[in-house]
Formats: sequence, C-alpha cells, structure tokens
Amino acid sequence: MTCSLKIGAVFCAAALVTGSVVSAQPATQASTNSEPALILTPKPPPTPRINGAKVFGVRPGHPFLFTIAATGERPMTFTAQGLPAGLALDPQTGHITGTLAKEGAWLVELGAKNPLGAATRELRIVCGPQIGLTPAMGWNSWNCFAGAVTQERVKAAADAMVATGLINHGWTYINIDDFWEVNRGRRYTNDATLQGIGRDADGRIVPNPRFPDMKGLCDYVHGLGLKMGIYSSPGLTTCGGCLASWQHEDQDAQTYADWGFDYLKYDWCSYTSVLPPTNSDGTARTRNSYLKDLPIMKKPYQVMRASLDKVPRDILFSFCQYGNGNVWEWGAETGGNSWRTTDDIKDNWASLSSIGFSQAGHEKYAGPGHFNDPDMMIVGIVGWGPRLHPTGLTPNEQYTHVSLWCLLAAPLLIGCDMTEFDDFTLSLLSNDEVLAVDQDPLGHQAGRVSQDGVLEVWARDLEDGSRAAGLFNRGDAEATVTAKWADLGVTGRQTVRDLWRQADIGQFEGEFHASVPRHGVVLVKVTPIK
Repeated sequence: MTCSLKIGAVFCAAALVTGSVVSAQPATQASTNSEPALILTPKPPPTPRINGAKVFGVRPGHPFLFTIAATGERPMTFTAQGLPAGLALDPQTGHITGTLAKEGAWLVELGAKNPLGAATRELRIVCGPQIGLTPAMGWNSWNCFAGAVTQERVKAAADAMVATGLINHGWTYINIDDFWEVNRGRRYTNDATLQGIGRDADGRIVPNPRFPDMKGLCDYVHGLGLKMGIYSSPGLTTCGGCLASWQHEDQDAQTYADWGFDYLKYDWCSYTSVLPPTNSDGTARTRNSYLKDLPIMKKPYQVMRASLDKVPRDILFSFCQYGNGNVWEWGAETGGNSWRTTDDIKDNWASLSSIGFSQAGHEKYAGPGHFNDPDMMIVGIVGWGPRLHPTGLTPNEQYTHVSLWCLLAAPLLIGCDMTEFDDFTLSLLSNDEVLAVDQDPLGHQAGRVSQDGVLEVWARDLEDGSRAAGLFNRGDAEATVTAKWADLGVTGRQTVRDLWRQADIGQFEGEFHASVPRHGVVLVKVTPIK
C-alpha cells in the first residue's frame, strides 16, 4: 500500500485505515499566526486507560509519591497488586505513598476501574541510588510569569493541571522558577517589597512576601498527587538578581527538603562573579576562559549535588548552564538528572528549530536518570512577565516542537499559563501515544538518521522493540520526506502507526514516505510484523 500522509488527512491508494483522520477543530489561541490549527489527538475513551511512566525510581528511606495516571470517566477506583512493604495505595485518588526501607525492584500491576470498564498495566518500581528514570514532565513558571510569579499563581497552575486532566496523562511537576526569593537587583521587577536580606539569623533562606508559606504550598500540591520544584543559582544572586545559594548550599538543600520540594533547577547565572582569579592550571583567568576549564564548570554542581545527597528526600537535580563546557559529556557523572544544552528558547521558529535540531550527537550521553534538556516548551499562552500572548509558533511548528522533544527524551516542562488553555494546546499535551515516546523506559534519545537538505528523519529505539521516527520538513514549502528502513535499522515488513492520530496507516516494506507541510512533522511508530 502506498500512502501520502499530510497533517490534515491521510490519502491511500488502497483502503484507508478506519479512524486515521481526525476532524479539525478551531483553536483561537493556538498561535499568533493565521495558519489554521488542526486537532489531531483523539479524545480518550470513557473507559479507563492507564498512562504515564512505566518505571519509577526512589531512594531507600525517602518519601514515595506516585500517582496512577488514568483517563476515563470518573468516579474511578484504583488497585496496585504486588506493592512492596512500606507503600500503600489510596484507591480513590490513585496516589501511592510511603517509604521503602531497602534497595530492590518490584513489578506492580496497576488497575483502574469505572462503571464502563477496567484497565491494567505494569509498573516497575526501582529502589536504589538512581531517580528520575524517565524525563520529568511538568510545568515551570518562567516562560509565562517570569518575575511576576506568586504563590497564588503557582497554586492555580497546580489546580489547572488537575482540572484540565493533564495529571491523568502523567504530568507531575509544578516548578517555581526565579523570583520566589528576595530580590537584590530589581531586575525584571520594580516591586520594592521584594527587597531585603533574604536569610534569617541562622542563615536559612527566607522567601519573599509573595510566597508566605512554602511548606503549606508544597503540602497542598502533594495532596493533589503532584510534585514541587524550586530554583536557585550557585553564585551570589540568580539571573533575576535574587538571593542565591553561594556558601549556603547545605542549608538551602535542607530547607528545600524541609519545605517538601522534589526538584531543583540550578542556574549558572552570577557564578562567574565568585570564580577564582586563576584557572585550574594556574594561568590567569580571562573573560570566558572558564568555559574551557572543566573543573571550574563542574564545581558548583558537584557542591550542590553533595548537599542534596545529605537530605532525606529525593530532589531531581536539573543543571542550567546553557550547554557550556559540553555539559552533556559530564552532566551524568557530576550527578545531574538533566542539563540544559542550549541558551534560552523563544517562541519563534528560528529559536525552536536552531535549538531542537542542534541536538544531534548528544544522544549517546542520555539514558535513564540523566537526560539532555533543550529547554522548556513554548506552546500556549506565554510572555515572560505580566503581558502574555499566544505563542508565535504556527500549529505545524508546535507539532514539530512536541514531537521532537518527545523523540529527544527531553524533560517536558510546560511554559504557558495553564489556566488559559485552548483546545488545541491541550490536545498537544495530552496525546498519550506521543508522550509515551518521551517516557519510554529505555530512555534512548533519538538521533538524526538521515538528512536531505531541509528534510530530516530522527529516530529512537523503544522498549517494545519498535522504532519511533519523526519525518521533519524544516523548509518553507510542503515536501515528501522518506524514512528508509536501512536508516532506521529495521528490515522486512513493518506496521506504521501515526502517533498523533493514534491510528495504523498500514504495512510497508523498505521505506515509508509522507507529505509533510512547511515546518511540520509526521510522527510514526514502526513495528515489525511478527
């Protein structure tokens, strides 16, 4: 069968697979661009379906929180057969909590049931030194609120993650970026109430008045079945001029644990101001010479890693130093669960494409517990402050964005105002077959397997023996992109499935080609026929 697949429809010379076309729906906030937005993600069925990560890591003696992510009509009840001693399930919420006393691995059968049906799926729980076995999925405050973030807005984001149903697709983290601390430089804000010392008499960091109850906020978010993230820097101040962790790393790590945080983004900003005057080899340090000095690049992350290791709580450690010093080559050995590989992303095609497609070659450094991070997501309503706007990406560019980040096994951190979702944006973030590529337990990052000018194919192995492949068109006109079996490393007849439409296209041998719109993608799963 020969097929030509477009973002809007699938045309085949033989019979069309039922359900492979999803009707378009309007999306008024999908983009500032006038290109029409086609919703490809099918609505989930009313019967239960379990989603999210299939493997979860925790350290011995540390608090355990895992929410069974399941779509389907409520009310719904949950089961977990084979839970190890120390863990318990709330059958109404699907929250698994407790602690594990010793290292080990367990296979647990998760169940979800409503009046219309039932579903089961296996979860592998691994208790040991490594956490973050799949990329983090959550939200970060910076790309929408920046210096205008408040406790109320963070709480509203957590509420929205539940109310919109994203929690039922595996989204987990609610992360506060810069400006929860006392501001020392009035950057991004003119609010004089944020000025102050920022530490108490014992040296413990104190939030600014916008965050009156950090522990209460963490408790609230945990009660929803979600987790919390926080932000700091290794220098005297953060990127926004707020108080950072220089020479208070142990205290700050303990404070984050006491409050209940589960994730730390640690941003290089201002660390250069505390660097020694000489390089590691004794030569005089010149401007930017530290970028080639790996001991200097590694040190602040080694220091905070050691501090995090002292607290009785699992805190994912996210490096943010913009790819300097080829961080992907040493991020894992320095204790990072993820590390930024690029400068900050912006909501335009030039930024998205230059960042996303520059990740080729980094795939050999990624794996369970340590992932490359090409920065946060730029779909929906963004703005970096009080004046927000719809993303500057076209709908096809947004499909490229989500598809590429999932292929890259990248942390997925929503950057928009989740209280202002439109149907299109929500559909981008709730396609379970697409998200499953990102969360695949193998943790393999895709690499570029072929390129013909502006046409590229990226692919990665999946745990079930199939391959996920993205057929990308970076050009300004529609074009046919071909994925050859030789490039994908497969042979024989293969079933090709359209992941955005969640429908099989057909069986192919040798290659698969698709008509891809400008700046667009066709994301498929290629599975051998047994």
